[in-house]
Amino acid sequence: MSALKTSDFDYVLSEDLIAQHPIEPRDSSRLLVVNRLDGSLNHRKFYDLPDYLKPGDVLIFNNSRVIRARFFGTTNGKKIEILLLRRLEPGIWEVLIGSKKRVRVGLKIEIEGGPGVTAEVIELKGSGIRVVRFSNEAVLPELGRVPLPPYIHAPLADPERYQTVYSEIEGSVAAPTAGLHFTPELLNKIKAKGVKCLFVTLHVGLNTFRPVQVEDALDHPIFPEYGTLDEKVSREINLAKAESRRVICIGTTSVRLVESAARSGSGPELKPFAGWADQFIYPGYEFKIVDALLTNFHLPKSTLLMLVSALAGKTLIFKAYQEAMKQQYRFYSFGDAMLII
Repeated sequence: MSALKTSDFDYVLSEDLIAQHPIEPRDSSRLLVVNRLDGSLNHRKFYDLPDYLKPGDVLIFNNSRVIRARFFGTTNGKKIEILLLRRLEPGIWEVLIGSKKRVRVGLKIEIEGGPGVTAEVIELKGSGIRVVRFSNEAVLPELGRVPLPPYIHAPLADPERYQTVYSEIEGSVAAPTAGLHFTPELLNKIKAKGVKCLFVTLHVGLNTFRPVQVEDALDHPIFPEYGTLDEKVSREINLAKAESRRVICIGTTSVRLVESAARSGSGPELKPFAGWADQFIYPGYEFKIVDALLTNFHLPKSTLLMLVSALAGKTLIFKAYQEAMKQQYRFYSFGDAMLII
């Protein structure tokens, strides 16, 4: 297999275009519409999204909810930060640990705010991942904080702003950010147009925010994220594909889940899915389900930038990114949006 050069997915973004906080109401963000058929780019507002939807379209939303996954603790008087990644079994989690101190098996961390609550390192894994055992997992939701991207340095006045309005099932350590633009009113308007809104669950993990640090991106480890897609959703998607109606994913997390589900089964039809999604999508990938995508603007050299380039073509995506920067679009989690049709 030929190499996939990470450097081919690099670009330079000025700091003033990185959205530090929500700067507008949810549905007032800007929307760059990227047309794959003619290569055109159109500038709209997010509340104009229904103009690009047709009766019979199927929208796939990720209803995962961000958990309080960020913790602070101490060991021998030294401060340590812990970020939960995924639960392996009761009380046992994969985590990232931020510490100047060398992390070793047996290290015990006293969790801030919870007298007597400790996290003990029981295994060291690659890519900086550690496995810890919590002495009292039940109190973690009370002690943790909602993790925000590292470029956001001040807490949100309203932590719910980092949740989608349709979030339901807890399990993510980062928000499925394309969904942050929706309001209940906009969802009702979309449904009234005859568009089906379906919900799947993918608990966002390390895949979303871990940068690619090797030149051949195919050597980049893809960390599985747990997801579910039920029988109703699989049936509706199969019917839409059979009738040549569009399946439009809201966010790259929804893409990864439906494409992982499609490739996990035998036969042409999508089956219900519950398991670990680990599909690496990059240029040359043949999509089985996704016809269009709503997404935010992604970090350079990221697997998410590779994913959108797989759908729209790298040349068109980089044309769109250059136009977005020229027009002062906001990038990343609380930034503006792109609709690829």
